[in-house]
Amino acid sequence: MKEIQGANPDRYITQFELDELFPAEFRKHINIYSFEKGDVLFSTGEELDELYFLIEGKIKIFTHTPEGKLLINRFKRPLALIGDVEYSKGTAVLNSVEAVTDGVFLSVPFTDLSRLEKENPAIMRFLFDTVAHKFYTESHITSMHMLYPVEVRLASYLLSISEAGEGTMFHQEMHTSNLMELAEWIGTSYRHLNRVLKKMATDDLIERVNGSITIKDLEKLSTLAKGNIYE
Repeated sequence: MKEIQGANPDRYITQFELDELFPAEFRKHINIYSFEKGDVLFSTGEELDELYFLIEGKIKIFTHTPEGKLLINRFKRPLALIGDVEYSKGTAVLNSVEAVTDGVFLSVPFTDLSRLEKENPAIMRFLFDTVAHKFYTESHITSMHMLYPVEVRLASYLLSISEAGEGTMFHQEMHTSNLMELAEWIGTSYRHLNRVLKKMATDDLIERVNGSITIKDLEKLSTLAKGNIYE
């Protein structure tokens, strides 16, 4: 993740209707960062000192189970916040975050945010509502995750790593060397994952060629994903 020096946050603030939260005189404290697909942006246990607003791109939130396995919590698009819980509770990063696409964050240092709270009650209400919504939705998703069949979890994952561009959807090729990791992500065995992939290929939802997986029927895959449980 790299800071974009000299960038002006005004257009993003207008785009996402954040004017009430960040008065013009405060905006000199706002930083802008870019990141690239595949970057691990934050790791569990890391100490944060800034609140991040996702304004471009898509990120993946995941956690480690007590058994040491990795499980997906959510995929997030703009406008999503990273660091709101950590700021409110004074804790280290709860879940790890990885970039699914290239993207951009706005960020506000915690020290400046603390001063802003005293001058602008709107930011306090915004953070309260955001944290409350996050705990409600993410606890529900986490508890429901393992109740969905592997077919739904896999379809949702494939949709979530697909990218939108100029009105079309396409899936970045995923090499089979990553399938062991994918099985762990969605909470199943490598063997069962392969069975589900073969069934999807037979049903013409996906195609497996030369060590890659490509979506063939996005509409049918969306139906199987039940609206995408990860977003």
